[in-house]
Amino acid sequence: MGKTRGRACIVVLGDIGRSPRMQYHALSLASQASLQVDIVAYGGSEPHMAILQNQSIHIHKMKQWPISPQALPKMIYPLILLLKPLFQLLILLWYLCVKIKAPDVFIVQNPPSVPTLAAVKWASWLRNSAFIVDWHNFGYTLLALSIGRNSRFVAVYRWFERHYGRMADGSLCVTRAMQHELAQNWGITASVLYDQSPEFFHPASFEEKHKLFCRLDKFFSQPHGIHDCASYGMGKRNVDETLFTSIVDGDILPKPNRPALVVSSTSWTPDEDFGILLEAAVMYDRRVAAILNENDSALDEVIWKEISDRKEYLYPRLLFVITGKGPEKEKYEEKIRRLHLKRVAFRTMWLSAEDYPLLLGSADLGVCLHTSSSGLDLPMKVVDMFGCGLPVCAVAYSCIEELVKVDKNGLLFSSSSELADELLRLFKGFPNECNALKLLRNGAVEMSSSRWATEWEEHAKPLILEVISKNSK
Repeated sequence: MGKTRGRACIVVLGDIGRSPRMQYHALSLASQASLQVDIVAYGGSEPHMAILQNQSIHIHKMKQWPISPQALPKMIYPLILLLKPLFQLLILLWYLCVKIKAPDVFIVQNPPSVPTLAAVKWASWLRNSAFIVDWHNFGYTLLALSIGRNSRFVAVYRWFERHYGRMADGSLCVTRAMQHELAQNWGITASVLYDQSPEFFHPASFEEKHKLFCRLDKFFSQPHGIHDCASYGMGKRNVDETLFTSIVDGDILPKPNRPALVVSSTSWTPDEDFGILLEAAVMYDRRVAAILNENDSALDEVIWKEISDRKEYLYPRLLFVITGKGPEKEKYEEKIRRLHLKRVAFRTMWLSAEDYPLLLGSADLGVCLHTSSSGLDLPMKVVDMFGCGLPVCAVAYSCIEELVKVDKNGLLFSSSSELADELLRLFKGFPNECNALKLLRNGAVEMSSSRWATEWEEHAKPLILEVISKNSK
């Protein structure tokens, strides 16, 4: 091959705006390895402004498979399962072999595996480039969620994923548990590259919080029902007030009777049981009523106003802000509308890549419902929350403790009842006397010092430069 070309290509068979890890790879390849970077992916959501403004990063948006009508007969589903990957394969090969300049290395996100791994491997042969797989999860386990683990398609998919995964020149993965699985059962040696958030994820200042809440005020004032606790008194505020902050003598201050802001990010897919959060919200609502032993009309006054002589019993209103896009969103929004809770409100929204870190940095608690189809990956959303100094309650599964340290930066739960218990424990005495929540926040803030650039420099850059060097000889 001769000398290197000074280029890398990131391949994502998905929406690049919803693939943060691959965006961070692109930024590091450009700034830390001084390479020109081509991103071959689908459009949809805007990537972070840092990607769009970087002169060394070039985005190539592929044409997507046409969305099939919902009313297609089930008998032709197997045909679609064959035709769609063939269409994607041809599009991928066109971009990887013709549209972009030949790179030194292809770095491909897995999953999806079909047909991505084959397309990138063939392109690497044709263009004399190195080939690295970044293992985020296993594609065959995701497929099994929708069609069942015993399906022949799942068995074929696993063979394909393993076969082409072993042909890579190098591999990265997201956990030590996944590294062990790849080594023991797949014959693949992978370097662990833990997800870490970049610098633009950080605890928000009061000024950043106030400006964000001003921008989001219209969303907070639109309840998923006739009326809820977050829209209470919305028409009585002046222009210097938001639901959470106010300006007093030129200073931005948190409101003492504000709701607690709880954030969860979801792709609204079957591997995240959002019903757990809804059930926990109902339990919180009912348990607070039972604890205070008040009738509904009196209870509203207790919850919605600061009552100094009952601080030890005060439990706040909770506003859950759920971000993300996905297939089950409308189903759960309809369930939310039917809840009619008095102390809990929900808002669903999609935020820009710039506002999302600010929301995390402004929140009081994060909730993660990710369970992992393989049990071997870690949720990027929790990494982002820790980057903003936000403590987390997360669903417990096999390797989550590689990230969430119980009673240090977060808590784990296995049921809606456990989550409700944790919400009551953490928010008792909110906002000033919730010591358990403050302890977790301190641990999360310590985690925020770990950054992507440092992790990438230590674990990814050596591998990438090594495979480029070997391939150029």
